[in-house]
Amino acid sequence: MTAPITPMEYQLAIEPDLDRFTFAGRMTLSADAGEPTGTLTLHCAELAIWNCRIQPDGTDETPVDCPFTLDPAKTSLTIHLPDPLTGPFRLTVDYTGKINDRMAGFYRSRIKTDDRPKHIAVTQFQESDARRAFPCLDHPAQKAVFRVEMVIDSHLTAISNTDIQTITELEDGRHQVTFHPTPRMSTYLLFFGVGPFEIHEDTDDRRVRAVCLPGMGDQTVYGREFGRKALAYGEDYYAIDYPLTKLDLIAVPDFAFGAMENWGAITFRENLLLNIPGVTSREALARICEVIAHEIAHQWFGNLVTPEEWKYLWLNESFATYFGYGMVNHHYPEWEIWDQFVRSQTETAMARDALIETFAIEMPGGAQVAITTSTAPIIYSKGGSILRQLEAWIGPDHFKAGLRRYLTDFAYGSAASHHLWESLSAASGMPVAELMRNWVTQPGYPVITAERIDNTLTLRQRRFTYLPNDSSQTWLVPVSIITYTADGTADTQTILLKKKQTDVTLPPETTAYHLNPGQTGFYHTCYNDADNLVRLRAMVAGRHLPPMDRWGLQNDLFALVKAGLVPMATFLELADSFHGEQAYLPLSSLDSHLFEATMVLRGEIRTRTAQTAVTLMNAALEAIGVQPAPEESQTAAMLRDQLFVHGALLGNPQVLDFLTDQFNAFLTGSTVAPDIFRGVMTAGAVSGGGPALKAIIRRFEASGAEHERMALAGALGCFNPWSVLEEALDFALAKVPDRIRFMPLVAAAGNPAAADRLWPWFADNLPRIERMHPLLFERVVAAVVPGPGLQDPDRTEAFCLRLKRKQPRLADVIALSLERLAVNAAFRQREL
Repeated sequence: MTAPITPMEYQLAIEPDLDRFTFAGRMTLSADAGEPTGTLTLHCAELAIWNCRIQPDGTDETPVDCPFTLDPAKTSLTIHLPDPLTGPFRLTVDYTGKINDRMAGFYRSRIKTDDRPKHIAVTQFQESDARRAFPCLDHPAQKAVFRVEMVIDSHLTAISNTDIQTITELEDGRHQVTFHPTPRMSTYLLFFGVGPFEIHEDTDDRRVRAVCLPGMGDQTVYGREFGRKALAYGEDYYAIDYPLTKLDLIAVPDFAFGAMENWGAITFRENLLLNIPGVTSREALARICEVIAHEIAHQWFGNLVTPEEWKYLWLNESFATYFGYGMVNHHYPEWEIWDQFVRSQTETAMARDALIETFAIEMPGGAQVAITTSTAPIIYSKGGSILRQLEAWIGPDHFKAGLRRYLTDFAYGSAASHHLWESLSAASGMPVAELMRNWVTQPGYPVITAERIDNTLTLRQRRFTYLPNDSSQTWLVPVSIITYTADGTADTQTILLKKKQTDVTLPPETTAYHLNPGQTGFYHTCYNDADNLVRLRAMVAGRHLPPMDRWGLQNDLFALVKAGLVPMATFLELADSFHGEQAYLPLSSLDSHLFEATMVLRGEIRTRTAQTAVTLMNAALEAIGVQPAPEESQTAAMLRDQLFVHGALLGNPQVLDFLTDQFNAFLTGSTVAPDIFRGVMTAGAVSGGGPALKAIIRRFEASGAEHERMALAGALGCFNPWSVLEEALDFALAKVPDRIRFMPLVAAAGNPAAADRLWPWFADNLPRIERMHPLLFERVVAAVVPGPGLQDPDRTEAFCLRLKRKQPRLADVIALSLERLAVNAAFRQREL
């Protein structure tokens, strides 16, 4: 029999061998068996177990060897005890493992020092890979204290969650490095690593340190400084001091995710921490800050208070997403961060959640919840957007007070969704629990139809999906309505829509009305009122609506187009109202919608759509300029970059002429400004043929900057004609590192020149492609199936079903991709 046990402390001794890529380990677990048990079962994967010994804790009894069994399918280690055990005990397990190359568990990352290839070794444990480094109770609620010790070569540096306590030189010259004990925390937050690291402390807050490879210290200054600002913001906002004596920001060359919030030892992809002058764009700098803030927010949301089950993972990721932007906005309000949030998070979440095959933010059941291409837009982006809706409804002060209460009440423990709702309800005196339960536990979101008769506005809600649904779901929706009169007077009222339908009385003399001002509500709006749409379109043309609301109007309408509720021609009429638009948020979104439609549609409507896109981008580029300027806004730089890439891919002569000249200058050794580097490389690929491919490959192989390598990797997918693109993709599969190998393939899926040829190539090369990291392979599937797969939807579906039978873990991303394929096929057919 196996009874539940409660862990108290792990002592880990790790001896890595970076020449053989192996490690020896000893794990001693101090725990308590609450009732008599004859077996102990731990999580364990890909480890060779040599010995298990049990000893009652706090006694001098000799440890007793125990037989054990391993179950690889269940990733479990079961220790068979000589006698039933109850109360405190100590279990020691000796084992060995491999330092793998899969960017999970305890893995190796290739580096170059002194022009020689070497390796570092680091850990990545979320969600369930700690078991690949030591036998453990690998569940977020099973918190314990960790005492880590590593034996390493004397010229290397060891890093873990806490500061070093002692360093002892051993007889063989190696160092035994012992770290201070951690706070009580979950296994997935443990970190240890070894390599030729440099450590650089922040000058103002010595707790904040950057850990990097030799010679990169100057590139960490920007990240360190913002890390200090974000840490100070967190301590002030949450009113709880950061509990560790250090906070390391660690740059890791090979990393599948963007970053990982290990308590006190946050790991990052190099491009998300290092700032290289002359290479890092302004958009990349904002991304560095946002990711650092996201991970530092996790030090409270996730590390201090951890979800009881993985189904509550949104309590980590939604808050980190939301505060990732909030912290940056606090320090750099001129960056228009909330516009960037709405564009990258809310818009992404609404597009993902408009599929019938979707999930609730709080995943149902008690099963493992993995962060995948299918779930991430819900857990991160939708969750963060719902928090924005909630804060707007209850007010910033109540929101802050409720979060402080929640973090204080559950510090060093675990929580479920209802604990958060109860804290926010208590702080605000509002029915937060009812509203949040409604949004977090059911999938999807509504479209609210507005229809006016005289001064009565009738609002109706139903679930919005691109494909038809028969859902009877309803939501509690905070709905704001702004009304306008002929003299320009505006008035706002807010209701809580609880039923499928309700009536609202409009003020007398209302000439136009607009739902969701400020776009904090997570819903689409459908105006069943042609006259009102005409007036709103005129307000767009005159820029009388703010940029956030101009975004909302066109984003709502494009969603209705994809759902077959409005023809594309109506959207193009609205798009004409944006001529001369320069604001980042509405034009960036509108340009993406037009580019998406151009990739899907055929015939005259495609031609008209592409012409509309080109006209809008040319007017915008004329206004903001084609060359970056030091005094311009960050969002202007971001907008130009996007317009350049899409303009090059659409064959816009005005864009291609400028960018091709820049690329030709690049070929002769001229420097390209970081803010237009991606666009220049894209144009070089579009128009440069074989010579451009050779030049981009040479630069890729010579570059030591991850920012630059990512832009070049994306350009590999943009070549034309097909013969050159095929050569570029073959290089990508053979030579591009696994961490960014997906980028050329995803770019090719968005390359109009590849539309008819990419699918057969993908199918033929699947054995090579599916060797990627699972998360990155999913991204390729999600990009290739809905677009290039559109050439023959039946063939694509049959292929995907075979792939799902072969790899069942891909079921979610395949379902998502096939539904997107169906949406695109219906869109194309309607508009023929």
